[in-house]
Amino acid sequence: MFTNKTKSLLMSGVIAFAVTACGDKHNDSGTEFAPNMYHSVAYEPMSQTEGDTNHINPYGMNMRLPVKGTVPRRSYGLTQSDSVNAKLLQMDLISRNIKSGDMASSEALLSNPFAPTEKNIEAGKEQYERFCIHCHGEGGKGDGLVAKMYKGVPVYSSDALKTLNDGHIYHTITHGKGRMWAHGSQISSADRWKIVLYVHELQKQ
Repeated sequence: MFTNKTKSLLMSGVIAFAVTACGDKHNDSGTEFAPNMYHSVAYEPMSQTEGDTNHINPYGMNMRLPVKGTVPRRSYGLTQSDSVNAKLLQMDLISRNIKSGDMASSEALLSNPFAPTEKNIEAGKEQYERFCIHCHGEGGKGDGLVAKMYKGVPVYSSDALKTLNDGHIYHTITHGKGRMWAHGSQISSADRWKIVLYVHELQKQ
């Protein structure tokens, strides 16, 4: 049997525990017995962390190297046997190995996998009106609404730009040039090539 004194001590302990266990710090998660489970280190896969902090992958890499001989898996909505798909994949693989400042390689190595059919040109026009018209203008005259504040937008039909080939235009859309920002992350490679077709139409005006 517990004595009154013992009961009082136990009751005081329970009350003290209850009081200290509760508080107004709602962001306090309390004692963490396995903090690594709650605060695991996140690694950016496409960048390298400074220092030897990643002890899981070899050489401290944030992402393991792909299996030798593999190629990126992309979905173009076309069958693998389609010649357009094969050419598009080829152009993608080549362009990925061309740095943003290497315009000459794009001009020499890249060519449009899409034929200048009415359907493809119309698709290019649709993408142009979505991403390009605000600066370059409806007719490619550099007179878009944004161009009024963003001075120096080129005119496609000018003598200097009439001869720009597929690779040059595609490279510019992908990586940007001068005041034009890169659009490679916003527009799919297929749509970029179709915009190239439409730009060629504007060059003729």
